[in-house]
Amino acid sequence: MKKILQILIALFLILSTSCHSQQNDKSKATVEFNIESSYLLIPIEESAPDIKMNIHYSGDKNPEAFYVRLANSKIDYWVKLDVKQHKGQRVSLAFENTGSSALGLSNIKASDRFEFEYNENYRPQFHFSPEYGWMNDPNGLVYLDGEYHLFYQYNPYGNKWGNMHWGHAVSTDLTSWTYLPTALGIDSLGDIFSGSAVVDVNNTAGFGKNAMVAIFTSNGKTQQQSIAYSTDKGRTFTKYSGNPVIPNPGITDFRDPKVSWNEQSKQWVMALATKQTITFYGSPNLKNWTKLSEFASESGAHGGVWECPDLFPLTYEGKTKWVLLVSINPGGPNGGSATQYFIGDFDGKTFIADNLPYPLWMDYGRDNYAGVTFSNIPQNDGRRIFIGWMSNWDYANDVPTKNFRSAMTVPRELMLKNNGKHLILTNTPAREVTALRGKVKSVASQSIHKEKLLPDVLSSFKGKFEIEMTIQRQNSKIWGFGLTNNDGDYLNFTFDLEQNILKVDRRNCGLNDFNRKYVSEPIAPLATRESYKVRLLVDKASTEIFINDGETVMTNIVFPTQNYSSLSFFALNQSWKAEDIKIYEIN
Repeated sequence: MKKILQILIALFLILSTSCHSQQNDKSKATVEFNIESSYLLIPIEESAPDIKMNIHYSGDKNPEAFYVRLANSKIDYWVKLDVKQHKGQRVSLAFENTGSSALGLSNIKASDRFEFEYNENYRPQFHFSPEYGWMNDPNGLVYLDGEYHLFYQYNPYGNKWGNMHWGHAVSTDLTSWTYLPTALGIDSLGDIFSGSAVVDVNNTAGFGKNAMVAIFTSNGKTQQQSIAYSTDKGRTFTKYSGNPVIPNPGITDFRDPKVSWNEQSKQWVMALATKQTITFYGSPNLKNWTKLSEFASESGAHGGVWECPDLFPLTYEGKTKWVLLVSINPGGPNGGSATQYFIGDFDGKTFIADNLPYPLWMDYGRDNYAGVTFSNIPQNDGRRIFIGWMSNWDYANDVPTKNFRSAMTVPRELMLKNNGKHLILTNTPAREVTALRGKVKSVASQSIHKEKLLPDVLSSFKGKFEIEMTIQRQNSKIWGFGLTNNDGDYLNFTFDLEQNILKVDRRNCGLNDFNRKYVSEPIAPLATRESYKVRLLVDKASTEIFINDGETVMTNIVFPTQNYSSLSFFALNQSWKAEDIKIYEIN
């Protein structure tokens, strides 16, 4: 009787003056609304199955369709359907395979506000994260008229991968971001996969001088390359009527176009991921493309699909070299996702890699993937600025966050350096990140023979801080430091010169039962030095360590049960010294 009463109440709630619902059978249900507000709020349950939501607006011949986990037994959070441009119309939401989801159907509601919890557990404070929903690859990084634009792979209808759109945010300083409406949505050619954006300074495409042009993969029955353009500084985009501009040639993996203007060949050049090669295309106008060459290296990493390429020049000792970033999943040095790079020469058509000990990895941590660099950075700046996705496909869908999933790395400056043996690509926090430093706590030099704990030295920083120090290894071969809290969680960074590695032990760093692949001890090669300059950024649920100005870099996400509060030091048998220890508050 109680169950019957609950169902009757739910049906009564669905039937109102502003909305109407009908359930034809147990597998289909329809809810209709007169659109008078900006949003429809959809209740989501984490453990519910994905069901298809068909959206049809009165007078619209092209219905939309997305997948949502409509609440069955409880409401974990809400997602929004933006309907403000359809005010005055009627909308029909048809749900397939709903089963017993009366709770979800009856709680769909209209609203002019959408609120979310930004201070939830593990929400980063000085790294970019999406307003809500799922995020992965950064896309379309571009600078225009004082604004850095960050587009990104985005699911606005849930916190797991799916329904791929381009989310959008802008910043004037690379650290404080303003959310903008979703830039690109799913169309008849498919989901909107990764890509890039350029500023067409000379109006080569005919969309207007300084038009912002997005180049992306349309992922439907096949993967094809498409473009869209904006004449209002990226606020709105119009998809090109001639899409796709590069149809699929019969390749399963054909995606992630990164486009830049090449002055030598006087054309736009596209680096495109094609299975386990990178194919280069050229175009005078961003519309008509011709294959230029294909880069296929036998020496690089080939444990998984090649993705998200980026080709750009850097100067070393007055000479121009070219760097090709290639992300790979799986096949990273510590499992799952990672980004390798090649250094060589490019003549406007063909990339030839130098003879180096590949694979070379720009970050040996588990959580820096699919990163690319900004285009159109002013010449008087001259930096090559990089942002990566701070997660790993091994466990990205399972991490213990609720309203959102994933964050980006801090913006980083890329440079070439000689490590004493050969050229390497270094990456260090951009100067805008350094500018976030607030109050500093100086700690006396520490001579370490076995173990030493500095209790509560991190407590006042509330989970976000930066540590700088110089390590004098003295006669020690194995030593390190760690972050701990009162719950017994610990995250250790071990310098091991017996094996010439840096090891990060996150087996006991906090929550780790959400995915068995998360529990790990990633390692990175470590050059033998008399001293090591250490820079560690910690932001709630992430750690980024930079050794000797980016010679060795490791990014790893963590989920401590409470903020790390203490700093520990340890040595195996012999001694070492930590000097110039500074802990910075991050504003």
